[in-house]
Amino acid sequence: MNKRISTTMATISLIALAFTGCDASTDTASGAKSPSTGATGSSAPAAPEDSRAGFDADITNNSLAVSPDEKTAVVSDSREKSLLIYDLAEGGLRKKIGGFGTPRNIVFINDGSQFVVSDSSLGTLRFYSTEDYTLQDEVVVGPGAFGTAVSPDGKTIYVNNQAHSSVTVVDLESRKPTDVITGFSQPRQGIKVSPDGKHVFVTNFEGDKVTVVDAVSRKIIRELTGFSKIRGISVAADGNTLYAANSGRNSISVVDLRTGDIANEIVVGREPYGAALSPDGKLLFASNKADNTIDVIDVNENTVVKTLEGFKEPRQAIVFSHVQNRAYVLNRDLSVARVNVEDLSLTDTVRE
Repeated sequence: MNKRISTTMATISLIALAFTGCDASTDTASGAKSPSTGATGSSAPAAPEDSRAGFDADITNNSLAVSPDEKTAVVSDSREKSLLIYDLAEGGLRKKIGGFGTPRNIVFINDGSQFVVSDSSLGTLRFYSTEDYTLQDEVVVGPGAFGTAVSPDGKTIYVNNQAHSSVTVVDLESRKPTDVITGFSQPRQGIKVSPDGKHVFVTNFEGDKVTVVDAVSRKIIRELTGFSKIRGISVAADGNTLYAANSGRNSISVVDLRTGDIANEIVVGREPYGAALSPDGKLLFASNKADNTIDVIDVNENTVVKTLEGFKEPRQAIVFSHVQNRAYVLNRDLSVARVNVEDLSLTDTVRE
């Protein structure tokens, strides 16, 4: 099993740069722990003893990733120490992988042959094989590693660091950090790369703003404001519109990225966390955690056309199919609800 641990002096220097002069989050459960520096000989290494309580464990999120062929779903909840891997074709559990501290986000890379898990307690990105679920690599990015987003060309992954208000840029070919961008305010799960790959949009929980980064210069070029307890975000395919969930005022903000202004505000259910655009850009799913519902929004009219029921505390973990007319929604119990996007009905739920 090929397991390379990217802990070069360059990596350490970049992480040290990000941490210099930065204070810990004001709502963290404890101080930063030392990140893991390597993998064990198992596909499910144990979390370090000092991280078992979970770094920033009081900050809760979940994550859902669906493989490009839609045969596999990988799910996590930061309150759990394990990942669940579902067989979407058979509708059952394939495997559970343990040994995490506080798992935060999951993304598939390399055409679905691998998936990457960020862990804020371990301070690493873990790379797993989709074929046999073995740990293949682990990259140190520092305690507080939270949201992740992959560039459209698949060569770069951006990692929010909530604890140190930075974004680490990792080269997916060399598996090494290449840059650390500073100037954020508690970036958590929300991070998106524009469809053209030119900009990175980072949500800041502190200050309720979205920071726009130029992906080439890796400099902050703009801040979007006016949100209330901002959660999930999505960017339209043409790059002109950003949608943001405001759990503080039960709405979806529609931002005109040409001007940077909020052009519209759509009222939805209580505590919306998700703001997920369908691949054709016609619908947006707003998941309302407190109501256990999803409001379906027609983005042309900026109105709710239907409210779907039958979920349990849906958050930001919503994935649309690219080959089928389907959406996947993660529930609190780590089951995955499947929605028929054509008739807007909940068809079934995959669970353990």
